[in-house]
Amino acid sequence: MKNNKIRYKRVLLKISGEALLGNKSHGIDEKIVTFISNEIKKVYLKKIQISLVIGGGNIFRGSDAVSVGIERTTADYMGMLGTVINALAVQNALEKISVPTRVLSSIPVPAVCESYIRRRAINHLEKKRVIIFAAGTGNPYFTTDTAAALRASEISSNVILKATKVDGVYSDDPEKNKKAKKYRTIKYSDILAKNLKIMDGSAIALARDNKIPIIVFPINKKNAFLNAILNKGNYTLIK
Repeated sequence: MKNNKIRYKRVLLKISGEALLGNKSHGIDEKIVTFISNEIKKVYLKKIQISLVIGGGNIFRGSDAVSVGIERTTADYMGMLGTVINALAVQNALEKISVPTRVLSSIPVPAVCESYIRRRAINHLEKKRVIIFAAGTGNPYFTTDTAAALRASEISSNVILKATKVDGVYSDDPEKNKKAKKYRTIKYSDILAKNLKIMDGSAIALARDNKIPIIVFPINKKNAFLNAILNKGNYTLIK
């Protein structure tokens, strides 16, 4: 079938830390991690090279720490370490289902993962390993959205897939405004001009400048990750 044609050889999946919460208020829901890992395996079996960036909001949010008096730079580094915890959890779940995986951290943590080196990451991908980029960019003041766009640019990903709770980009929060308009496709410039909060401005601009399309799709729907890659299902394409 035409829709089953693989359009992308190398993809980067961006998942928020909150996506790992499930019904919990804090931490990691093992069932959610297992579900996401199985969705990743479906794409992996299509011989697509996969990398991931996972946020850390379920473990620690730098903005919350600042509000209680922790200095911003320190808070951001604490948040980066939270992403390492999430990366290890997803790595464990993937390897349980026989998907070879490597965690590459922007902050050296040699006891538990490798340090990020661009050529090393590409080498792992070419050896059919799923890569999980941890610790953001390794610098404070940058979000994991920006880290995703940066890593996608560095390793020449064909597309960024932004996993969310909703099935694409809307003119307003669809959970609060039932009349919000969904966009099937939308330009990077319109995302910035309309101040749509699907990703931060730096990430959108970086993807635009490197001509990397962004697909926004629902992470909680079965087969949604694979379907977005196959040009099926519900999603929004930013280009």
